[in-house]
Amino acid sequence: MSIKVLVVDDSGFFRHRITDLLSGDSRIKVVGSAQNGKEAVEQAKNLKPDLITMDVEMPQMNGIEAVRVIMRECPTNILMLSSLTHEGAQVTLQALEAGALDYLSKDMRAWMEHSASLEKQLRDKVVELGRSRHSKLRSTFISPSNAGDGKSKSMVFRPETESKTTRPSSSARPMRQTERSRSPASMTLRDRTAASQLKAKPAQSESKKPAAYKTASKASVPSGCKIVVIGSSTGGPAALQQILTQLPANFPHPILLVQHMPKTFTSVFATRLDQQCKISVKEAEDGDRLLPGRALLAPGGHQMIIDPRGLDKIRIMPGDERLTYKPSVDVTYASAAKSYGNKVLGIILTGMGADGRDGAKMLRQQGATIWAQNEASCTIYGMPQAVVNAGLANEILDLTEFGPILSNRR
Repeated sequence: MSIKVLVVDDSGFFRHRITDLLSGDSRIKVVGSAQNGKEAVEQAKNLKPDLITMDVEMPQMNGIEAVRVIMRECPTNILMLSSLTHEGAQVTLQALEAGALDYLSKDMRAWMEHSASLEKQLRDKVVELGRSRHSKLRSTFISPSNAGDGKSKSMVFRPETESKTTRPSSSARPMRQTERSRSPASMTLRDRTAASQLKAKPAQSESKKPAAYKTASKASVPSGCKIVVIGSSTGGPAALQQILTQLPANFPHPILLVQHMPKTFTSVFATRLDQQCKISVKEAEDGDRLLPGRALLAPGGHQMIIDPRGLDKIRIMPGDERLTYKPSVDVTYASAAKSYGNKVLGIILTGMGADGRDGAKMLRQQGATIWAQNEASCTIYGMPQAVVNAGLANEILDLTEFGPILSNRR
């Protein structure tokens, strides 16, 4: 079945350009368009699209307000189209907090030049987000006082547990994930013996089926943990916000964050997180120290590794054109595996693709611990699924569980 898309933009050029690009894909059907936020709300209610592409600056009702109204009255998956300016990054992050799932840069030159890479990126995002069930879960916005007494009054996105009417049938989802969405308990590998053997030999290939899982009593941070490394992509800003705002100021470990974002966005995102969290959060710079209660966010367009000359610092390296992701979870995971071995807690969150899987293999071979976000709470179950299907996850946790477990509040 085709993904039904509503295109919203006050520019006639962009409405037609987006429509033309999407109409060339048999997986997608453009069912309507709107030129302002007010029309977008009306069309969303009438057409019930699977996805809305949403502009930000529009007359009558801007994109952010339209997102808020749509998520309140007729929850729908939304892809924001944003500029790569500092102001554009701030507005886009507000839209993500309001309930939008992802964003795509609105570079006039790229859109006019009929870029093949832009066309593929737009179509792939529309298909993946259009298939996501995330907006079908009723969403609430909670103040940081309820999510960790943060320093800012910004709102934090929190997906609620699925209701029985929205939960997919057992035939559409493995039983272990259905059971996980019904219980706050974490999940773990059933065969602990087989898992421990991963320390001494390479992980199984991706083509193999994941090991069986069972409900565990409680998950906990490994006793020898020295550093936490978190990787995320699509849906990551809201997920990271959900987790980090729950950590206490005296959190005992340094944290490395790898979120797929352009440079302008990572600087703005780090500032927003720092305002909302009790821990310190900053965009990483070359030579930054690894300190307890401090999270360093990899800058967009670069790679972040642990300095091999001194394990208390990080290095920021130029983005390698041979690598798809800049920053890459694989690169930072691999560096952590080499520097800290089994003292790493790696966390893989929502996102498209498989970035993090290869790095997770290296971590597991060193005896490190990997936690993966479960399908029910992911915006896109791509990166965690790649890790789970490779048999690399020690625990599969709901998004709501990471913060309390890390903070030892369960």
